[in-house]
Amino acid sequence: MTAPITPGVRVAVLLPCFNEEAAIVQTIAGFRAALPGAAIYVYDNNSTDRTVELARGAGAVVRRERIQGKGAVVRRMFADVDADVYVMADGDATYDAASAPALVDRLLAEQLDMIVGSRVSQVQESYRRGHRFGNALLTGMLARLFGRSFTDILSGYRVFSRRFVKSFPALSAGFEIETEISVHALELRMPCAEVETPYYARPEGSASKLSTYGDGWRILSTILTLYRIERPVLYFGTLGGLLALIAFALAVPLALTYAATGLVPRFPTAILVTGLGIVAALCLFAGLILDTVVRGRREVRRLFYLAQPAPPGGA
Repeated sequence: MTAPITPGVRVAVLLPCFNEEAAIVQTIAGFRAALPGAAIYVYDNNSTDRTVELARGAGAVVRRERIQGKGAVVRRMFADVDADVYVMADGDATYDAASAPALVDRLLAEQLDMIVGSRVSQVQESYRRGHRFGNALLTGMLARLFGRSFTDILSGYRVFSRRFVKSFPALSAGFEIETEISVHALELRMPCAEVETPYYARPEGSASKLSTYGDGWRILSTILTLYRIERPVLYFGTLGGLLALIAFALAVPLALTYAATGLVPRFPTAILVTGLGIVAALCLFAGLILDTVVRGRREVRRLFYLAQPAPPGGA
């Protein structure tokens, strides 16, 4: 059970870790100083260094997740830990622990379900140019696909309400988990906020586990998959529209030839046009049917979200 930071409010700090022996003690100390009443959990993801030993020595509750990937760790943390407010950060000492009390206070005061700690680099080396560009690109795509977004969808520094954590399915396997978290909040129209927080360089001896291209591709694939699942009419309608456009472009010469001669000399092209038209219509109807399914599933998720207690505090 978590310890109360203020009367009636339990705060848990969740730190997913993989080979963070160079930074984990500093990270734990920072959050203990910032949130002295909070319980600090370190979830180790098959580290081969002294992360577990050092975290336990620093006084954290240490647990293990054998399935590799940050998404698996987040899924386990959200399932296991019971609290009113959850503060999630990485164990690499890059996020500003001193900002945590203000984030928690705002979440409680405004009864929000999530606050994103938008990263503001304190040194050039802390946020690589490739990661910065990829984050901006993916953030823009999310805003275009879903109509709204956060300025830093890949930030691992977040504060959650209990109703968010216990209603989030956490299906992702790796670093795309932050994208899934953002889409979950946007789709259920949860009250959220974004606060700028300092972002520091890793301590010497600590290395990033994020692959700019590999994880970037997985995050992009996650956005497109979630778009297909959550916006089936637009997804399949766009696909059907492209097929219908190709069919129309191929059909025009056939129609002109038939009008002039009464013949269809390119019979295989006519068959192709017919097939494309049928597939385009099937795409449209598939989108309409799946949209009904999505609406029903969204209602169930919303009801389950509402079944959880609201954040304590507030006016």
